[in-house]
Amino acid sequence: MTHRPIRLALLATGFALTQGAHAQTDEGPPRWELGAVGLAVSQQAYPGSDQQLGRVRVLPYALYRGRWLRADGETVGLRAARTAQWELDIGAAASFGGGGDDIEARRGMQRLGNLVEFGPRLKWRLGEGSTSGGWRLALPLRGVFDLSDRLRHRGWALEPELTRGWRPAEGWRTSMSLGAIVADRTLADTFYGVKTSQATALRPAYQARSGLVAWRLSASFNRELNRDWRVFGFVRTDSLAGAANRASPLVKQTTGTTVGLGVSVTLARSSASGVD
Repeated sequence: MTHRPIRLALLATGFALTQGAHAQTDEGPPRWELGAVGLAVSQQAYPGSDQQLGRVRVLPYALYRGRWLRADGETVGLRAARTAQWELDIGAAASFGGGGDDIEARRGMQRLGNLVEFGPRLKWRLGEGSTSGGWRLALPLRGVFDLSDRLRHRGWALEPELTRGWRPAEGWRTSMSLGAIVADRTLADTFYGVKTSQATALRPAYQARSGLVAWRLSASFNRELNRDWRVFGFVRTDSLAGAANRASPLVKQTTGTTVGLGVSVTLARSSASGVD
């Protein structure tokens, strides 16, 4: 069975991993780009799940670098303010989990729909940028909504992330990041709560608590092959050490890994330069 939330997450991942290695116009990156991403991924269904979901997908991507309107690979929305070190935007992004009827631990429970996040994000560039990359802290606070259920509000998530980027050689970009997912009670209950009507002998009723969902450690690389083609890969490990809902019967293991490898091609681009 296809998991549309995971497909959405893969699309966002393809955006994020291709945005760094764009072709340049004379004045900078193009205003817009259209292309496609082929991605093979093995993904943990949700933090705490003991099941991996393998997927191979070919997906479209679109980037837009306007002064205010942005589709930059990490979010789609409006840039509200920007200085040399700070940036504030308001937009939508993929949510952090998925799973449905073929996840054994959730069998018989309400299916998780197309979850998306919307809200503000503050980005702080730590130090001056250089050809070798730099540090960045992102602080997104977003509401989570279910597209499959008339945009029903599923709760709030705070997802701070510290990222270090490098450019070790021409055409190469690499990064590592450490982040956390913190959820309110409503969102935590969406992923880890078990109603009395859903309880079984192996899945007792459980009321989720707000707090830490997981720690997240990620690494990625991006290699530009030519003006249009690039390859990329990533690995991400989630840990539930100190998580608020480790006692949930839906938590089957405390660590999980997602890995992916892909290739992207730019099919069309603007001749006008964008706003970086």
